[in-house]
Amino acid sequence: MNHIDELITEHCPDGVSFQMLGDVTTKAAGIKWSTLDAGEERCYIDLSSVDRVTKKIGETLAVNSSNAPSRARQIVKTNDVIFATTRPAQMRWALITPEYDDQVASTGYCVLRPRTELILPAFLAHVLGSKSFQRYVEANQIEGNYPSIPDSRVRAFKAPIPPLEVQRAIIEILDTFSKLEAELEAELEARKQQYEHYRAELLTSAESAEWSTLGAVSSKVSSGGTPSSGNASYYGGDIPWLRTQEVNFDVITSTGVSITEAGFKNSSAKWIPENCVIVAMYGATAAKVAINAIPLTTNQACCNLQIDDSIAEYRYVFHWISNQYEKLKSLGEGSQSNLNAKKVKDFPIPVPPLEEQRRIVGILDKCDALVNDLSVGLPAELAARRQQYEYYRDKLLTFNEQEAAA
Repeated sequence: MNHIDELITEHCPDGVSFQMLGDVTTKAAGIKWSTLDAGEERCYIDLSSVDRVTKKIGETLAVNSSNAPSRARQIVKTNDVIFATTRPAQMRWALITPEYDDQVASTGYCVLRPRTELILPAFLAHVLGSKSFQRYVEANQIEGNYPSIPDSRVRAFKAPIPPLEVQRAIIEILDTFSKLEAELEAELEARKQQYEHYRAELLTSAESAEWSTLGAVSSKVSSGGTPSSGNASYYGGDIPWLRTQEVNFDVITSTGVSITEAGFKNSSAKWIPENCVIVAMYGATAAKVAINAIPLTTNQACCNLQIDDSIAEYRYVFHWISNQYEKLKSLGEGSQSNLNAKKVKDFPIPVPPLEEQRRIVGILDKCDALVNDLSVGLPAELAARRQQYEYYRDKLLTFNEQEAAA
């Protein structure tokens, strides 16, 4: 009998109570921007700010009363747990750490503030990652252009609430897996920084390179469009439709949303062939880049570069834009640092002979695989650790339910 079994035998031998999340948490307060001093800023945690894999908050926007998006309305506190109610099947959730105390989250999150005499914050976070909660979300989401689940349904989920002693022991075990995962992430991040340094040197030291622009090395530059909202017949078809939040320095093999032929005709979307270089132009993803491995359509916030293969290798262009991310991003304007197609087309690029481009691409593709390919090296080991964590999390969060008193 392991330590958890001993604790269960001692503290809850007849099972544990299952309670709705709304009964063991409280709600967040809303921010009143008008009461803040002019220019006083808050970090805005948007839906794209939380990494779906690491469950950590990454890029946020600094906003104030004059430029805060309409959805920037929920004040979060340390140890709150947030869950994205838009496209909930993506299971985007995070535990609020002290650095984000008193900051602002999108109304696209359900903010759960644990009543710590009943449920510990880290235990609640593990519950939101569980397979049982995922199945509940999938069964209770509302289908539409953008699937969602109301806050009320999130709060109605019945979770096992063992005694705090059992919760602490489970957290300790699962945190051990998380610590091992964090160590691998740190090592992988160091490798990525080395790769980025080497990539920068390789791309900027090419001999016989002539300077050009992204527009000049493209045979065609286009953007897309979005079907009118509120018409379900425009979505869920067979036409892949890419949005900027899916552009993230990788290869696109599928899209999270598809549109119908009617939706395609309703919008200004256009088909683009495979192996275009796609640059996101708006919001938190501005200046991020991807390659599409399949023909697809995009929304209007994507700048799609169809590379002229007599001038440049598309993967060479992809690596160059990835390397220049910060510089391209700095050209953005407005509160959300948006780019436009002209800025992308006018962005400079060194163009060495095709043979040299292919040599550079061959080297960088191998290096990229070592830090990003889930089938080899550290990424593969990290993926295995995550699977191990998920297995033990679901095992440890499985309890017998306590029978209600007669």
